[in-house]
Amino acid sequence: MKLMPEQIQQFEREGYLFFPSLFSREEIAVLNAEVPRLYAQQRPENVREKGSDAVRTNFAAHMYSYPFAKLARHPRMVRPVMQIYGDELYMHQFKINGKMAFDGDVWQWHQDYGTWKNDDLMPEPRAMNVAIFLNDVNEFNGPLMFIPGSHQLGVIDAQHDTSTTSYPLWTINHDTIRKLVERGGMVAPKGPAGSMILFHSCLVHASTSNLSPWNRVAVYLSLCAVSNHIRRFKRPEYIAHRDFAPLRCLPDDCLLKNYEVPLPWKDGTPADALEGVVAA
Repeated sequence: MKLMPEQIQQFEREGYLFFPSLFSREEIAVLNAEVPRLYAQQRPENVREKGSDAVRTNFAAHMYSYPFAKLARHPRMVRPVMQIYGDELYMHQFKINGKMAFDGDVWQWHQDYGTWKNDDLMPEPRAMNVAIFLNDVNEFNGPLMFIPGSHQLGVIDAQHDTSTTSYPLWTINHDTIRKLVERGGMVAPKGPAGSMILFHSCLVHASTSNLSPWNRVAVYLSLCAVSNHIRRFKRPEYIAHRDFAPLRCLPDDCLLKNYEVPLPWKDGTPADALEGVVAA
């Protein structure tokens, strides 16, 4: 998939691109069939909601799940990001966020690059988020909310919130959010399962809790330019990857056909991936 010049201009202006129904129902069914098995596992990669057994985030499924290992190398996601950055890419982070019916908690207002800069020492915001809807997303089940154009302001002051939810974030205060919304407005892309969003790592975003009876599960790939790899390994490797080898795309039909992919963690998470590395 190749972006048109007007799409690149839109991305530079607004900080995101939305592609409704980019993946077929058959392709998404392959991924959805795998999610319950992943969420049922008692692996450290499953972060659960506070006071609930519902999975908030599953990390690094591409390291031990065959369907998601193929997704991580899908050209519909990887090639547009390569086109924007003009560089080879590696997988900085891979998540399956499970905003489950009735139990899915909020994600506070934040910029992903704020965390990657503060925690991982990523030099520049030359990393892109790619989100794929595994369920239909509507106004009731906690869609992503963006403040268009907020990526143009660079890194915004944030505080490390370790108490609101079960996953710590560098979050942006309410007064700043009010000013940003007055400047750029607010949008929430919604659409059927199989839709995809590309969004800049400095784009301010959030999502509300899911009080509806419908799950809102989505895959998030964070693809970083190889030349921009992280310099600090403070966090476990299953959260912030340390393998900077360039991703090699599979054919476009890879979700529906068999292709060989590595699954280095299929027998368990390596001990050295469970802890951060302290600098000498």
